[in-house]
Amino acid sequence: MHSLHDEKYNSVLMENIKNVYRKISSASIRSGRSPFAVKLIAVTKTVRDEKVQEAVDLGLRIFGENKVQEAQGKISALRSYCTECQFEWHLIGHLQRNKAKAAVELFDLIHTVDSIKLAEAVNKHAVKEGKMQRILIQVKLAEEETKHGVMKEDLVPLISAVSGLSNLNLEGLMTIPPFFDTPQKARPYFRELSELRDEVVVKSGCRLPELSMGMTNDYEEAILEGATMVRIGTAIFGERTE
Repeated sequence: MHSLHDEKYNSVLMENIKNVYRKISSASIRSGRSPFAVKLIAVTKTVRDEKVQEAVDLGLRIFGENKVQEAQGKISALRSYCTECQFEWHLIGHLQRNKAKAAVELFDLIHTVDSIKLAEAVNKHAVKEGKMQRILIQVKLAEEETKHGVMKEDLVPLISAVSGLSNLNLEGLMTIPPFFDTPQKARPYFRELSELRDEVVVKSGCRLPELSMGMTNDYEEAILEGATMVRIGTAIFGERTE
């Protein structure tokens, strides 16, 4: 039984989701693409299960988590909540090799493969699971200590190593630019990833259709530069409560 408070909350969440979809559609059209060309990944980091369930009631089906251990409870709770729903779970945070087994068991798409050793660990567990694991390669475009990712000059060797692994399906690239107060300042990083993707497709012969880039602060700029996936938490669920 929903209380009036729940209804009010639901309406805020609904407005947030509608607003995000409006902006995605508008930016997609401005970039010369269909509004359906961009996938919305709702980031559930630190979001309570009940809030995620309300997002499911409002139609969201693709969710992103930063941490393997936080995802475990959330994924099973959501499966129980809606047994008929076809969910997709994406790992968007840094993955340590010792968590590769759990990541393969839990996630449809891992956005953050950034080394040959990690790719080999993920592949090994995908073989054991009998699963083709979808992955993206995370590229480091900024000189920030806190950011993970493969350096640009090591990208082609990593792609060629990944293409030799039997149970990995490489779908594209991902990046996290530095945080700027002015979203336009992030735009050169998105353009750089887009151009880099076009170069490596020619060099490696790999198809890399997906570009995962853009978060609450800068997703419209990312879409204008070719993003096919945007990772959005705060604009949907509100400010995080740690």
